[in-house]
Amino acid sequence: MEVRLKPEAESRLNELAAGTSRPKDELVEDAMAGYLEDLIGVRNLFDSRYDDIQSGKVKPIDSEEAFVRLRQKSEERRSKRS
Repeated sequence: MEVRLKPEAESRLNELAAGTSRPKDELVEDAMAGYLEDLIGVRNLFDSRYDDIQSGKVKPIDSEEAFVRLRQKSEERRSKRS
């Protein structure tokens, strides 16, 4: 497999490889392994939440209500700091 990087990313990869004395292909493989693990975790979370909604275990809320709740939590945190 061949990976094409933008010049800026390739430059950063070269710097990291030189600074860590690790081969570039090893750094790219480690980065991809971590990314794929995270992606699989997020996918599993979404699938689980979808199943919870479909089964009625979790009730969805509309976006306005979600923003109201987030604002309330932010205000509560700010008031606790003061």
